[in-house]
Amino acid sequence: MPEYSKEPVSGLSESIQFGSVQIAYYLTFSDRKTLGITVTPDATVWVKAPLGTSMERIEETVRRKAPWILKQQGFFLAFQPRITERRYVSGETHLYLGKQYRLMVQQGNKASVKLKGAFIMVTTDYKQHVAALLRQWYVSRAKAKFEEIAKPLIERFHMYKVEPTALVLRDMPTRWGSCTAKGKIILNPELIKAPKACIEYVIIHELCHLVHHDHTRKFFELQTREMKDWEKWKAKLEMLLA
Repeated sequence: MPEYSKEPVSGLSESIQFGSVQIAYYLTFSDRKTLGITVTPDATVWVKAPLGTSMERIEETVRRKAPWILKQQGFFLAFQPRITERRYVSGETHLYLGKQYRLMVQQGNKASVKLKGAFIMVTTDYKQHVAALLRQWYVSRAKAKFEEIAKPLIERFHMYKVEPTALVLRDMPTRWGSCTAKGKIILNPELIKAPKACIEYVIIHELCHLVHHDHTRKFFELQTREMKDWEKWKAKLEMLLA
């Protein structure tokens, strides 16, 4: 079964204005020969410069690379869940595997959450516990469903001689999934609200990272080979909870 756990920066905080957009970035200096720019999956921009590099040169480089930076940040949008304000009262709609369900809260001594027809039924003695009960239900469903969906995909990737070291659930406010350097695939339990194909897309995306660590041409060729319509499901995921 997937594990479940919960999810800092050091550097000078700088920014430049590029048209109507302000690009914020973290700047670090080290004993290196070239100036490098990296956009991480949470859309954070890192600039690593050689010791003694002038701010004029750094800002000029960031401005020149601005179109690429914005493109990379846009790409990672698919891994940034949007948060919708919830009241957790009867009649409110909640997503599960891409479908809308009506929440029905009822009084009862035995706390439970059940899927029944078009409803998610929450039984509790205390209405203030509804959010926590529903959250626990989503995590429990995610543990079971993600493993079920991932199993055939992981087996398929054996042809590339790769396999994740673990499948883990973790709260990640700005990402749907990630892959660690040691081969651990991390999935956001909120992904259980998305259609099955969106979940498959995220898992395939992370499995591709076991073969190609960066978003190179070969990475996208592999992703397309393993899921021809991935762009459709990426776009669907971007709209989730919008």
